[in-house]
Amino acid sequence: MVVYGDLQSGNCLKVKLILSFLGIEHQWIHVNILENETKTPEFLTINPNGKIPAVVLDNGCTLCESNAILGYFAEGTDFLPNDRYNKAKVYEWLFFEQYSHEPYIAVARFIQKYQGMPESRVDEFNSLQAGGNKALALMDVQLSKTAFLVGDRPTIADIALYAYTHVAGEGGFNLSHYPNVQRWIISIAAIDGYVGMS
Repeated sequence: MVVYGDLQSGNCLKVKLILSFLGIEHQWIHVNILENETKTPEFLTINPNGKIPAVVLDNGCTLCESNAILGYFAEGTDFLPNDRYNKAKVYEWLFFEQYSHEPYIAVARFIQKYQGMPESRVDEFNSLQAGGNKALALMDVQLSKTAFLVGDRPTIADIALYAYTHVAGEGGFNLSHYPNVQRWIISIAAIDGYVGMS
């Protein structure tokens, strides 16, 4: 199995984490998005959308979109509940991550960390702060009630949200305002098999 990604990307870190937590062997091929390596004809045969992460399974089939990849590998493991309601709650958080979290926190981080805050994007960066802080506040409320986002054990909801939350400071977000999120970040990093961004 081959995974194409960049470990500075939260979306790619999600895949690295689930594979590491589950002890699934794989080859990791680094892809540099800033050098347009996702736009080459070779890569576009793997993911026509030109984005990472992308996985080529042992049988040659491909999987793209980080949260879909999480769902594939988590099926039948403790990282995805069997209970119908709790499984739906996991997917609720996955959709939340893509629509209410990542568009603010990941984009603000990209502008500040990767682009060095160009003048042309300062207003956009500032406009992202409210949405990102709203997402963090919602997570903090949930994590005041449960150890993880869906109950007392980690699921792919936690992996998905952890990826960009733990580096939210690189996008201008102050995590000290969210003590339950901070506690949860420590809990994720303590799971056997944890790997960080590198």
